[in-house]
Amino acid sequence: MVRTIIQYPTPLSVEYATDVRVFDTELFSLIEDLKDTMNENHLDGLAAYQIGSYFNVVVIKDNDAFIEIINPRLIGHSGSVEGEETTAYYPNKSANIKRFESVSIVYQDRNGEDQTLKASDDLAILLQRKIDYTFGATFVHKMSKVEKERFEKGIAQKSSATLETQTQGDYCPRTFKRDKILLVSNLLTVLIALLFVSSFFIQNSASLWNFQVYSALAVVGLDIFYFFYAQYEGKKYVSCDSCQLGNIIGTVTVSLFRLCVIMLLSYYFIG
Repeated sequence: MVRTIIQYPTPLSVEYATDVRVFDTELFSLIEDLKDTMNENHLDGLAAYQIGSYFNVVVIKDNDAFIEIINPRLIGHSGSVEGEETTAYYPNKSANIKRFESVSIVYQDRNGEDQTLKASDDLAILLQRKIDYTFGATFVHKMSKVEKERFEKGIAQKSSATLETQTQGDYCPRTFKRDKILLVSNLLTVLIALLFVSSFFIQNSASLWNFQVYSALAVVGLDIFYFFYAQYEGKKYVSCDSCQLGNIIGTVTVSLFRLCVIMLLSYYFIG
């Protein structure tokens, strides 16, 4: 099935993709959707993030043959090359980007078997571009500070002019009110981590543990509120393709996982 490719100003997704753990028909269907979307749009590569999926999956073409790349990891690189790149996320936009000339990656195929791939030149650049998306990034993140400011200023001006003729439900904003909820949750998590580190320098750390417990409960409460409010807020924008349940679940999962790791360590050492 041909899927809609996310384009600016719709936000890409959460911080990074979720690794595939179950190799089932849902995964195979996603891969086929990626292939159909690539063929329909005449693309050489596509990451699952680009069609609104939070799975760590990339499909590329090499000599017209599809390569299905699941859970990719960059393990080696050499050389550097600079060239003009385009991306489906910013239609009709291009930029000069510096990349590795050759790369080596490890990944899994659709059967869950480990694979390796060494690539150079155009194929290496394509791999790097698509893997960037698994971290919620585009080529903007590869630009120098000056180039990035100039590029973002240009697209922001164009976007502002377009939005003057649109209603709220016809576009997806770059920032949301829910981001503030997530910010508070993240700050509390950082505070809990700092208290854990401080416990190694304080003899009576029982009071620190109690404060960590209350703070952790606050983080859980904020994450639950974020989960439901994010869905409510996303429904207000009809073209907000990436404001979907999967992305919201991914964000909350990452937050709660970090909290669990810190609290388990705190319980073991100071609880």
